[in-house]
Amino acid sequence: MLTGNENNGMKHASLDFFDTAYYVNRELSWIYFNQRVLEEALNPAVHPLLERVKFISIFSSNLDEYFMIRVAGIEDQFEAGIQDRTIDGFTPAEQLEKIRMMVLQQIKERNNCFYNDLLPAMQREGIEFIRFAALSGVQQEALRGYFRQEIYPVLTPLAFDTSHPFPFMSNLSLNLAIELEDEESKAQKFARVKVPSILPRLLRLNDIEGFDDEEGVIRFIWLEDLVENNLEQLFPKMRIIKSHLFRLIRDADIEIEEDEAGDLLKTIEQGIRSRRYGKVVRLDINPSMPLSLRKLLMKNLEVSQRAVYEIDGALGLGSLIELLKIERPELKDEPFVPNNIIEEQFGSDIFSAIRARDQLLYHPYDSFQPVVDFINQAATDPDVLSIKQTLYRVGSNSPIVQALMKAAEEGKQVAVLVELKARFDEENNIVWARALEDVGAHVVYGLPGLKTHAKLTLIVRREHEKLKRYLHLGTGNYNMVTGKIYTDYSLFTVNGALANEVAELFNALTGYSKHTGYKKLLVSPINTRKRIIEMIEREVEWRRKGKKGRVIMKMNALVDAPTIRALYSASCEGVEIDLVVRGICCLKPGIPGISEHIRVVSVIGRFLEHSRAYYFLNGGKEELFLGSADIMPRNLDDRVETLFPIFENSFIRLVKSDLELLLSDNTKAWQMNSDGTYSKIHNDAPAVNSQSLFLTRYTQKKNLCKFKVHNL
Repeated sequence: MLTGNENNGMKHASLDFFDTAYYVNRELSWIYFNQRVLEEALNPAVHPLLERVKFISIFSSNLDEYFMIRVAGIEDQFEAGIQDRTIDGFTPAEQLEKIRMMVLQQIKERNNCFYNDLLPAMQREGIEFIRFAALSGVQQEALRGYFRQEIYPVLTPLAFDTSHPFPFMSNLSLNLAIELEDEESKAQKFARVKVPSILPRLLRLNDIEGFDDEEGVIRFIWLEDLVENNLEQLFPKMRIIKSHLFRLIRDADIEIEEDEAGDLLKTIEQGIRSRRYGKVVRLDINPSMPLSLRKLLMKNLEVSQRAVYEIDGALGLGSLIELLKIERPELKDEPFVPNNIIEEQFGSDIFSAIRARDQLLYHPYDSFQPVVDFINQAATDPDVLSIKQTLYRVGSNSPIVQALMKAAEEGKQVAVLVELKARFDEENNIVWARALEDVGAHVVYGLPGLKTHAKLTLIVRREHEKLKRYLHLGTGNYNMVTGKIYTDYSLFTVNGALANEVAELFNALTGYSKHTGYKKLLVSPINTRKRIIEMIEREVEWRRKGKKGRVIMKMNALVDAPTIRALYSASCEGVEIDLVVRGICCLKPGIPGISEHIRVVSVIGRFLEHSRAYYFLNGGKEELFLGSADIMPRNLDDRVETLFPIFENSFIRLVKSDLELLLSDNTKAWQMNSDGTYSKIHNDAPAVNSQSLFLTRYTQKKNLCKFKVHNL
């Protein structure tokens, strides 16, 4: 492994690649990423109006999850007195202070965009947010009736005094803290009312009976505004002095002691319930909340001033995603119909298509439907004997799981690895695991201490008195919803060498096999880091022989320090390295004498760039791996991941051209600076929007995919 400290004869052997100045803090890099998401809303020229609102929602939901998981973890370190510094030199306390400063600035930008730009723009388009106080008496009376009938029954006012304990408040709950006065005793009281999450946060006034409204205008009111203006119905004979909105975020990371989890399913269920009770890591309040009430909440929720965020206006803007239900297509992205090459050329017989040649799809430009058809056809095909599949995030209404259940009911051998520890999808996965078990499928939950993140399907079919194995290998989840909005690759193949290794991996996942001799697949935690670094080092060797060294990597995150040091070493030897990293990147490009041959680009657009691709020139004998693994310690050491090789040269050329198009993007791409910050790419070249070009170019792939199967 190249470390830069070894006496290996390199001209850069004396360089210290462990220097903290060469690394970006992981947590701050994520904040830079979420800023790029926010920028999609800030710029009126890049998206239709409601899509800009969508990015406000995504930014806000991202931030919630970041605090629930990452900030909660750093708070744990701080409270434990840990002073260890990160690879870039930060202590936990320093990270928390920097996070707070950056997040407060981002929230300020978000709110300025929403209230001063997007709300007026929506109003011009006939979409309005109305305050209860601004309504006419007739309109208010109609809403009071609606409140009494539809909202009042699900509200539970909770008092807090010497006879009532401080009420529990669940994660992500939106609440009203209410100051009251008893009309008889004149005693001051405090109560809390939770804004019910089971009701729509945005109430569409046009749908409320008796509400007199202007025709053609769509009007909304925040649910908490309606509740706040009807509190007297909850507290008769009490004077409402003032109410104050607040919202809290709790630690939601489930920790499992594998040696104590005899029944993993029950342990996960208990962990999901415990999320409601995790420590509070952020308390959002409006600035108008009086100091006395603020101190009351801080004391009883056990939070420090660092965890209190003053935010003007509505809290929890992730709810704005509801606005995408508005039927105003001119205010949204233009819809498109994805290409379905397999159906066009082979009809409904997907097995014939795969036998004829390997099939490589690029979602969402190529339809995700063939992945569903693959399982559906296997479920009803009498010649199919068994189906093995890994499931990580499948969603709440999964046609793939329904097909697996059908297959089990048809008497086929169905073995499914359901990853119960897929964060925030645990409940869905528990439901599906039990449903699969109920119809006789073999369900396993993975290996102790490891999440299974690999995307694999193996189908065994009897053909001409012999058994033939069909594979689907992917970079994304078996999820129809994300298959329409995430960019991912799918490979269908009958390649025997790959089938052998996938079968060995399933044996390791479902049984006691300890097979480690993978020659074609890269499998975490066995050999992924080792093989990736070896291929980077191989480019150095080609460079020393006077040939070009070239590496292109596309991933969601680059965090792993040994791999970063290998990339720095390769750059010092003149290897040209392009990195397309959507989110976190701890490597700094463009440092003279260290990373001047490395470029880092992040593309943020209509679709979430989710695919992972690793390309190596290899002296002209190009190699390409696709798969589920990012270059992070968790993916390399703590998960079962697969990267699979692409053998067909036309596919290698196709994916490489996809990567080069992303690298040429000067519309949706950001380039990382040598200090770890990002700048929008601006140059004199013709405008290139990679995702838009993929949308218009995908139909051309029909001709590119006509070739003979290359059997190895």
